[in-house]
Amino acid sequence: MNITTFEKLIEKSENKDFFEIAQEYEAYLQSVSVQDIRSKVYKNIEAMKQAIKTGLNSAELSKSGLSGSDCLKLKEYFQKTPSIFGSLYQKILLYSLATAEENARMGRIVACPTAGSCGIVPAVLISVSEEENIDKDKQINALLIAGLIGMIISNKIELAGAVGGCQAECGVASAMAAALLAYLKGGDKECILNAVALALKNILGLTCDPVCGLVEVPCVKRNSFLSLHALTACQLALAGIKSKIPVDEVVDAMAQTGQLMSAMLKESSQAGLAKTYTAIELEKNF
Repeated sequence: MNITTFEKLIEKSENKDFFEIAQEYEAYLQSVSVQDIRSKVYKNIEAMKQAIKTGLNSAELSKSGLSGSDCLKLKEYFQKTPSIFGSLYQKILLYSLATAEENARMGRIVACPTAGSCGIVPAVLISVSEEENIDKDKQINALLIAGLIGMIISNKIELAGAVGGCQAECGVASAMAAALLAYLKGGDKECILNAVALALKNILGLTCDPVCGLVEVPCVKRNSFLSLHALTACQLALAGIKSKIPVDEVVDAMAQTGQLMSAMLKESSQAGLAKTYTAIELEKNF
């Protein structure tokens, strides 16, 4: 049951939903039952919810002092001035910041697919589930689909900023979130994969240039931006808008882009934002 491309996924899932393929594949890999896999996935969802809850109520700074208080600032702002984009938009921004800041504080999060991109999938999954009263089983199905998407992409590019830049971390997380959202909103398999392709191809080339070598600036706020990026990709796909480039070819392009990207822009903190005047001054204080 080796699924290395989205083309193979379509072949394998002729008479099954993507989440069924995902849970069967995971059960096979871990030598456990499908129900065991679903239980593990739900534990991850509960951990995501807890990270959000903790992050929403904490203003504790990270050890570096570079992050930790922005979620509370945004929360207080929305209490006074609700977003013109509605409650779902507010939740996605808050939940993504809350989770990413928890990661910066060394709190417990779910890497999905990485710690640096940990706020994107939870923000979309939990906020939409709350807003639309989505039941436990459907939430599990959605996260299984997101995981399957990430796994297939990882066959062609390592999901690490040091290898492919942030396109391989926050970019992939955004594609995973777009896929789960398309599923939750009733999109078919073609719609789900178009959401993935649209999300990925419009984030190609995103560098990884963390200030002071820490997963905080710009990483924390980037989680919020890329969460909303996932919504855009999903909305376009649900409207029947398709990626002109097939999703497997988009992944190939992302892998090539990562190979061509300078090592100075791949988590080495040797260029980009990490070597701006202000970043250099911040680094001197450590």
